[in-house]
Parts: sequence; structure tokens; C-alpha cells
Amino acid sequence: MNLLKESCVEGYTEALLAEKKGADRVELCENLTVGGTTPSYGIIKLAVENLKIPIAVMIRPRGGNFIYSPDEINIMKEDIKICKKFKVESVVLGVLTKDSTIDYPLLKELVELAKPLKVVFHKAIDEVSNPANEVKKLADIGVDRILTSGGKSTAFEGKNCLNEMIKNAGSKIKIVVAGRVTKDNINELSSLIKSNEFHGRLIV
Repeated sequence: MNLLKESCVEGYTEALLAEKKGADRVELCENLTVGGTTPSYGIIKLAVENLKIPIAVMIRPRGGNFIYSPDEINIMKEDIKICKKFKVESVVLGVLTKDSTIDYPLLKELVELAKPLKVVFHKAIDEVSNPANEVKKLADIGVDRILTSGGKSTAFEGKNCLNEMIKNAGSKIKIVVAGRVTKDNINELSSLIKSNEFHGRLIV
């Protein structure tokens, strides 16, 4: 089975390097020390102009939790519009409520705004009590991929939940396996977890 390797990159130079090393897709971020925030207009523009592989752009106005103020939500919406302008492959986002459940009304609004771009729900899902229960709901509102480590800090620890999520996903939505996935352990992980899409900082 061919494995799709999505490289999580910080900025434009890293994106170029990841493509050169054989990444199949990049997730373009800034500030990975806080888990990734939205890259600048200039970074997105140059990446789109110069990379040949698909680009997923992180939509996250700051580090910390995934409960956003009205102003932060407006910033996210403007960043999604920029990504639409540049026709990136997908936007990567996650929104939660104060009780650590997915904020579906807000998410639906963002998914609608992002069309025709694909939408990825990121690792915010690992903060909900049972990620596997959310898979079909996310598919139903138009999310295309879920980036997750199965509610744990590593894919190895989350493998049982990940396989349950993949089973629930069927062909409706793609589960992208994350959580310390590297070029050295991807083959072992792919034998334990039934996905063909993997995401990591050191994946290539």
C-alpha cells in the first residue's frame, strides 16, 4: 500500500525542503512551538507559486486552547478567504466549546466558508472524550479529513482508537494518523493502523 506522507512544516523554506525530500503534501504552519498557527500571506503565496505538491494551511490565530473569541473567529474567517484566493488544497482547523466538545455550529459555518477547499479537523479532536464518536458527525457536515493521534500523545498509544475511527470513517472521511510519526516508524505504524495517510514533523 502506498503511504501518503504529509510533512508538518514551519514556514516556506521548510516546505520547499519537505517537497524535495519526498513529502506528498505539506501542512503549512508558523510557530510550531505552540502547536502551529496560521502562516503569513507572503508564506502562503510563495508556497502556492513554487510547490508542486498539495498544501494544507493551518487556520489558528494563536496557540493555547481551541475556544475562540468573536474577534479570533473573524481573523480565522479572513485567513480562510486568503487560502481560497490562493486555491490551496485544504485548510486545517479545529474549534471546541468550553466543555471540550466540538463546536459544531461554528465548524459548520467555517466549512461552508471554506468551500470549495477541503477542510481538515485537526488534533483538537484529541481533547474530546471519545474521538471515534465524532467521525460520522464531522463527515456529515463536510469535513474531508481528521488529523488525530487517537486521543493520545502518540499514534502508538492511540492505535486502538485510531483503528476504531478508521472503521467509523469508511469511505466518507479520511483519518490522517499523527502523533510522533517519523520516517523511521511509519512502516511499523502502518502495519498497526489501517490508514494510508500519515502526518509528522520528521516524516521525510
